Amino acid sequence: MVRETELKVRFRDVDAMGHMNNAVYFSFMEQARTEYYMKITGKRRLDEFEMILASTTCNFRSAVSWGETVVVRVWPTRIGRSSFTLQYELRAKGDHRLVADGESVQVAYDYEAGKSKPIPPSFRRAIKADMTRRKG
Repeated sequence: MVRETELKVRFRDVDAMGHMNNAVYFSFMEQARTEYYMKITGKRRLDEFEMILASTTCNFRSAVSWGETVVVRVWPTRIGRSSFTLQYELRAKGDHRLVADGESVQVAYDYEAGKSKPIPPSFRRAIKADMTRRKG
């Protein structure tokens, strides 16, 4: 299932050219990823999160300006033993143009042991169900 998060480009998000700074695209994906994780797990506090970010990529497709609203779509594409991949699509709300796309790999993590761990069964089921809904 695709989850959507709407984020408005703030004054602090733009660079000297008046475009959304490249780092902000990653922040927008982070916000969507966090909301996705919270929705799918039911967790509400940061100390409940059991994942870390292993990698992320972003392909910049179109400039975004101050005041525009960006719709960030996120969905799972792969699940492994201890990691899973999310795909992102960022579109301008007004004209629906593609402004960026990308992906990230998250790893289930045991903060006390300081190492990866298997994805918890309930989270694995939720991701698999989400992937099945996307295919169907």
